[in-house]
Amino acid sequence: MYEYFEGIISVITPSYIVVDVNGVGYKVYSPTPFAYAQGQKAKVYIEQVVRDTGITLYGFQSQDDKGLFLKLLSVSGIGPKSAMAIMAAEDSNSLAEAIEQGEVKYLTRFPGVGKKTASQIVLDLKGKLGDYVARLDRKDNDEEISPALNDALLALIALGYTQKEVDRITPKLIEFDADTADQYIKKGLALLLKK
Repeated sequence: MYEYFEGIISVITPSYIVVDVNGVGYKVYSPTPFAYAQGQKAKVYIEQVVRDTGITLYGFQSQDDKGLFLKLLSVSGIGPKSAMAIMAAEDSNSLAEAIEQGEVKYLTRFPGVGKKTASQIVLDLKGKLGDYVARLDRKDNDEEISPALNDALLALIALGYTQKEVDRITPKLIEFDADTADQYIKKGLALLLKK
């Protein structure tokens, strides 16, 4: 029913956020509630799940993350809570890559995922997430990323840093305003090593 909400993040808890859209507060469960800031204007991509017990809204920072959530829901034995727990425990790109590479053992470290469920996730989704993994460098935010910065971000991931670590320093790199990928990489490494 809903595609996204655009409004002010008025409440942040460990499991959900409240999005104020023109004076109406929507309680939205999120795998990454602390990725938002209180008072921030944000676009939250929504999936509405209807069960006998009620209607629940799940929200994501990007269309891609919402798509990954829906793919996880299509796996036998994975419900919304399990899908959210899996997505909260790992950044989406690493998760998608693990599924594509058939890493059953890796998937069993997620809450509520045993060997049988992990095998089912790989069986159902392997080969269906290639376009998601290929869009590693695409951002669904409003900030413009220059080709040099984009190359630098991909280089940092190639060096072994996780998407989550790179995402954490991206806003600082956008402000840095360098001319070449090398300058961005040097700055990025300095930020990542500083922690």
